[in-house]
Amino acid sequence: METDDFNEIVVEEAAVPDAAPEDPLVIVPDPIIIRGSGHITVFGLTNKFNTEFPSSLVGKVAPEEYSSTISRVNKILDRMLAVNFRWLVLGCLCCCCTLGCSVWPVVCLNKRTKSSVSKALGWENRQLYHKLGLQWKLQKRKLTNNNMMEYVLVIEHLPKLPIYQPD
Repeated sequence: METDDFNEIVVEEAAVPDAAPEDPLVIVPDPIIIRGSGHITVFGLTNKFNTEFPSSLVGKVAPEEYSSTISRVNKILDRMLAVNFRWLVLGCLCCCCTLGCSVWPVVCLNKRTKSSVSKALGWENRQLYHKLGLQWKLQKRKLTNNNMMEYVLVIEHLPKLPIYQPD
């Protein structure tokens, strides 16, 4: 009767691939961050984003297209955040009488504003930017110098997948 030695170490040789890997490494540049530059900020969402054309987008997007997207987002923010700010001031004045419930309209309006901006960016992405290999998003980011959060526009580069060519 033959017994197996369980303490024996068996070394198996790894298979060495003959050809290049199936999925080549796709390098995607860092995203472009556009910070808010407005004078009113409600729950991290500012009323205006910087309209200066980033140098990293040169050759990828026309400055006019970038400008129209930023102006569309800024119009939504300007219209919505002016109302949000008024409700916030009113809610803070009435906060003691309403046990904090007077701030809820501001929370709901802020959520609606973020949704409107995200929908506008989604429309822009589908119409133009996905064709150019870019994607815009509204994203919450932590400020570098403190624990406060802010919403920024993020322009991500979509990875270009290699074209499959059968052998």
